[in-house]
Amino acid sequence: MRTSRRIILALMLGATPVAAPGFAFDGAPVKPDAALPMGGQPAAAQAVTAQALKKVPPAAPTATAVAAPSLNSLQYAAEGGHPVAQWKLGRMYADGDGVIRDDLRAFEYFSRIANAHAEDSPSAPQATIVANAFVALGRYYLNGIPNSKVKADADRAREMFSYAASYFGNADAQYDLARLYLKTPDASRDDFRYGARWLGLAAQKGQHQAQAMLGQMLFNGDRLPRQAARGLMWLTLARDNAAPDESWIRESYNRAFTKASDEDRAVALQMLEHWVQGKKD
Repeated sequence: MRTSRRIILALMLGATPVAAPGFAFDGAPVKPDAALPMGGQPAAAQAVTAQALKKVPPAAPTATAVAAPSLNSLQYAAEGGHPVAQWKLGRMYADGDGVIRDDLRAFEYFSRIANAHAEDSPSAPQATIVANAFVALGRYYLNGIPNSKVKADADRAREMFSYAASYFGNADAQYDLARLYLKTPDASRDDFRYGARWLGLAAQKGQHQAQAMLGQMLFNGDRLPRQAARGLMWLTLARDNAAPDESWIRESYNRAFTKASDEDRAVALQMLEHWVQGKKD
């Protein structure tokens, strides 16, 4: 108990960066770039893909040429229909990681995954890859790809997010879908209800952006009954997992913590203890 309280106090005050366990109702938070399983591939193809993945250099400030054998091995595996290779190539072209950035090529690799594996079981080894491919496609549809056939299409983006969120239970898709419902200028009551539901599901799974957004809404009473302590709890968890460029999350937490009463902070502390112990309400 003393150990968990020290962890919670560090989370609340930001004194020490401690990673809170991401307990969830049905699994750990989705991390698109985590190590991905290569099940469902013939052994020889697995070996080719694994060898290629090992040889691909880490991301650098500027794009550098990938060694030809490595890129060729990935492309060979991708042309053979192996989703791990397709995913890796898609991410490389989307990020300009070792190759010249090419969003259209990334889109095409993600599309291959979605088209070939949309009906795979959510428990299949490649399910995480498939779900993340749908999320990537949805994000491309939100803004479109300049000078290409991929035009901005919010309805199509919603379809991509909805499928990954509902069929695969992907937390990032649930967050993106929630934002579409909640940020619509003429959102109806039903839109808001759906958005709040998806936002809550993503937050419970440890999606830190969803936690921050939900925390803001609850703390400020923004279209939800105000629950300052619970909002501060979500903001605390989000702040601890925010990326360096997500200053909006840290600023939201700082504002809430400053405005919170002593009672709100104490109740938030208790809620965080329940979270760390895996006893979320």
